[in-house]
Amino acid sequence: MSETQAQPGIGFKGYASLVLPPLFWAGNFIVARASRGELPPMGLSFGRWAIALLCLLPFAWPYMRRDFALYRQHWLRIVGLAVPGVVAFNALVYLGLQSTTATNGMLLNSTIPLLILALGALFWGQHLRGAQIAGLVISTLGVASIVLHGDWSRLIALEFSRGDLIIFTAMVCWAVYTLMLKSFPPEVNRLGLLAVQIAIALVFLAPLWGWELSQGRAPVWTGASVFALIYVGVVPSVLAYILYMRAVVIAGPARAGQAIHLLPLYGAVLSTIFLGEQLHMYHAIGFGAILAGILVASRG
Repeated sequence: MSETQAQPGIGFKGYASLVLPPLFWAGNFIVARASRGELPPMGLSFGRWAIALLCLLPFAWPYMRRDFALYRQHWLRIVGLAVPGVVAFNALVYLGLQSTTATNGMLLNSTIPLLILALGALFWGQHLRGAQIAGLVISTLGVASIVLHGDWSRLIALEFSRGDLIIFTAMVCWAVYTLMLKSFPPEVNRLGLLAVQIAIALVFLAPLWGWELSQGRAPVWTGASVFALIYVGVVPSVLAYILYMRAVVIAGPARAGQAIHLLPLYGAVLSTIFLGEQLHMYHAIGFGAILAGILVASRG
């Protein structure tokens, strides 16, 4: 049955699986930004993945035991996945949110599909068509509008928002992770693989957290900070992932991927309500250009 034919039958649970993951991921940006004074970025990242691993192990352990020989065979590639996809991506997002708004972070998140196209062409030998190149150019203008905060004179003066650049680097890391994951042997179960990557990531994050503590940046434990840590460890790290996998099965990968574009919409509403952030015209222009670039590129 084609994806178009399957659409009427996905039901309420199917639609919930589509719309809830981007909402949960948007909440990750909101909570990280709101708790930046109590939870430093490396401590938040380490705590998030420690909690996520504890939650995932009961489900992932049977696959981890089954695929252990494959982990040994591909250990270098697994480390290569864990560093950009789990260590760098999340740590850089949390670091960037120390000095930029959650709204900017979530809008920059929308660049990932275009970054996958660009990096795939540059380093993975993928061919770009004219429409995809046009989409990349349009979306790049959208990213520039957000990073420059609508003031194009900053480009001449080379004045960029440090937090925005850090988060954009995180998006590059996720694009690299996606391209590497695509070529990973399909016989390795993805849930078990995720748990192994998290375990490896904790090894890399531990010294970074130790360095952060040595700089006097220890977590401040309050009811709000404990809730924030539990939220990022359970909701965007485990629940969203499980629901997204379900959405891919029920609604198909194309529709599941398109639903991720709800993230900036959720984020704009949540950041206005909970963080008091203001939306500006450059946000609308930037997101409009990024979305237009994605639509144009998809025709290629």
